[in-house]
Amino acid sequence: MSKSLLSDLPTPQAGGSGAPAGVWRREIWETLCLSAPLAFTQLAMIGINTTDIVMMGWLGPEYLAAGALGMNIYIPLFLFGLGIATVVAPMAAQALGGRDFRGVRRTVRQGFWLTLVFAVVFSLVVWNGRWVMLLFGQEADVALRADDYLKAVTWALLPSLWFVVLRCFVTAHSRPRSALVITLIAVAVNALGNYGLMFGNFGLPRWELLGAGVTSSVVSWLMFFALLGFVLWDRRFKRYAILLRFWRPDWPRFRELFRLGLPIGLTLLAETGLFSGAAFLMGLISTEALAAHAIALQCAAVAFMVPMGISQAAVVRVGLAAGSRDPAAVGRAGWASLLVGTLFMTASALVFWFAGRQLVGLFLDLNVAANEPVIRLAVSFLVIAALFQLVDGAQVIGVSALRGLKDTKVPMWLALTGYWGVGFTTSAVLAFPLGLGGQGVWIGLAVGLFFVAVAAVWRFYRRAVLLPNGGLAVA
Repeated sequence: MSKSLLSDLPTPQAGGSGAPAGVWRREIWETLCLSAPLAFTQLAMIGINTTDIVMMGWLGPEYLAAGALGMNIYIPLFLFGLGIATVVAPMAAQALGGRDFRGVRRTVRQGFWLTLVFAVVFSLVVWNGRWVMLLFGQEADVALRADDYLKAVTWALLPSLWFVVLRCFVTAHSRPRSALVITLIAVAVNALGNYGLMFGNFGLPRWELLGAGVTSSVVSWLMFFALLGFVLWDRRFKRYAILLRFWRPDWPRFRELFRLGLPIGLTLLAETGLFSGAAFLMGLISTEALAAHAIALQCAAVAFMVPMGISQAAVVRVGLAAGSRDPAAVGRAGWASLLVGTLFMTASALVFWFAGRQLVGLFLDLNVAANEPVIRLAVSFLVIAALFQLVDGAQVIGVSALRGLKDTKVPMWLALTGYWGVGFTTSAVLAFPLGLGGQGVWIGLAVGLFFVAVAAVWRFYRRAVLLPNGGLAVA
């Protein structure tokens, strides 16, 4: 199989080829080419959640608050599983860089196994999410509304994680467009399903938040089966036979995936958990603060999808360079990704600063007087979000560049310290003892992101000293 796949293998440019300026231009171009479909895929995926949030807002602020609270149970657990699934990308990329094609198949197959285990555990938590909300002091009527959504969206967890495994497989080959096309179609299907099941259109029942959860689950299964079908049909990918002897255990590879993937999952959980924890703080302040937080957070999440796509490209580019044991190419891959991400986040910061009210108008009617308290709060949160855009992009790309070197444990501790020890503590202190309310919560988020960004970029800069063999694959 190896000979037939050599022509399909993406590789970083050799360290000594061409003039230095030309090598850097080539690396930035390769990063842009790989990042673009990945970023659009991430935007399309968040488009599904954004559609849910927008249509929940159409039901009313109380439904928006309940739906957002339910998402803050589901999304952190999904992203924890996503972090574990994304370890498939650096491991597959390093295997490709070292021409170990059998290792790619082993990685994908055990990626399915590992995410299945976590999906079963997390589904139990999501199913009982109502009791988690009540445990943390949320209002009973809000928790009851959110329970309708959680019961239905539980069934979306497993196919969503398996879709990520397959997406990492195709991305490691620098061919992410299939996942992009499938996700774009899914956005449209999800919007139509929500319009029908949430509001009782097309002759369907009016299920409100339950309808949003049902639609998400159906769409998630359709996405997984579509990408699986493509991988099994495509001339290049089908040669891997990723489902061959699927039920045969491969414990050494399973343990390696778990060892590297668990810190990635905990890192993502720490970050998303910070924002979910912020939502619980908002719920303690007021329903208006919680609704405004949901709107501002969704806007920030949409912007974040672009650097997240760039970070996925960084994992692959750095992993390929590490697999071929080229330290100069590793540096170019990481710094090129940081440059591209910084340029985009500068643009998004300007949009949040100058067009905050127009963005909020996508979620709530600006002409309804009853919505004005939520609108004012959401706009103020977006002003603060504009200030932390640069560090938000830098932290996710910096951490991902380290993942490409299979460096996951120390970044996990940096994330736990920065997001919770620094960020959440600052949010709680500013919001309550110092009386800044919701604005204090968002300032705390910015402080936590800044800490992680500086620490991750510094560690990548010092990788030759801090990482065994400089993070390069061992020959």
